[in-house]
Amino acid sequence: MVVIMKPGFSQEELNSAIKEMERGGVNVMISRGSETTILGAEGNAQGIDIEKMQALPGVERVMRVSEPYKKANRKYHPDDSVVEIAPGVSVGGERLLVVAGPCSVESEEQITAVARDVKADGAQALRGGAFKPRTSPYAFQGMGYGGLDLLEKARIATGLPVVTELMSTDDIDYFVEHVDVIQIGARNMQNFDLLKRLGKTTKPILLKRGLSATIEEWLMSAEYILAGGNPNVILCERGIRTFETFTRNTLDLSAVLAVKRQSHLPVMVDPSHASGQAWMVERMSLAAIAAGADGLIIEVHNDPVHALCDGQQSITPAQFKDLMDRVGRVAECVGRTI
Repeated sequence: MVVIMKPGFSQEELNSAIKEMERGGVNVMISRGSETTILGAEGNAQGIDIEKMQALPGVERVMRVSEPYKKANRKYHPDDSVVEIAPGVSVGGERLLVVAGPCSVESEEQITAVARDVKADGAQALRGGAFKPRTSPYAFQGMGYGGLDLLEKARIATGLPVVTELMSTDDIDYFVEHVDVIQIGARNMQNFDLLKRLGKTTKPILLKRGLSATIEEWLMSAEYILAGGNPNVILCERGIRTFETFTRNTLDLSAVLAVKRQSHLPVMVDPSHASGQAWMVERMSLAAIAAGADGLIIEVHNDPVHALCDGQQSITPAQFKDLMDRVGRVAECVGRTI
């Protein structure tokens, strides 16, 4: 249930509405938008007398909310959320966030060189995997803490904030201290113990959609983090598993529109994992921006042929430069900037 207050309500009227909701057995969230103040009911709202609420001075209207996610719901939070990932760098506003870098950190020379290249071409943050969840136990699993150290060196060298994937609750404290944005990959989207622990932090969380997750399941995973008290959640569509095998996954751009309608959270798109093929990345990036995505996360490698992980879907720095030029033109058409 949400209670929408009238413009110009008094503090006394607000307090009266809150007390009436609490008498109904719920906790009350207050969301102050640019034009509207909304009271959201956390818990079972069946005990609230809707007619009595409607009659209270200061109350515009009362609506039932059928969706199970509350804090992620746009009905509770009508304005778009903007998540700051570093001083002067945010996602969810007019400016698109572009995150770029290799799938995996391989060496100090490699990650620093790529970081310098993507920054020169307009990227605002650096991605790179230190811990890599792989389908095969024999595939390269990442450099672990050594990779995190190299990401820090690349950040010092370029000033780019770092985005990297967390896989275990054991590493949360280290990531909070050393990483700017914690990525939760598709395989961990429903690792609820991990999500609950991240809800106790204030670190920005990039939550990728699960391989076969519905939009509601994706938003419910975000709800775990939000319910814990961390409002800094960024969603990422990275393709879902379908019957098609030509591409690695199927990029669901309709999900961007659906989520933006249902939720206030910023939504990014990962065209690299979605397609699995470097030659598709540019066009899928342009389509994502046209569909309303708030940013992109793109795999860029200075030597894709010899990459230790996902070289076939990585573009070169030169290709990234061309992509950014075209993304800028599409962004302008939809009222965004890069």
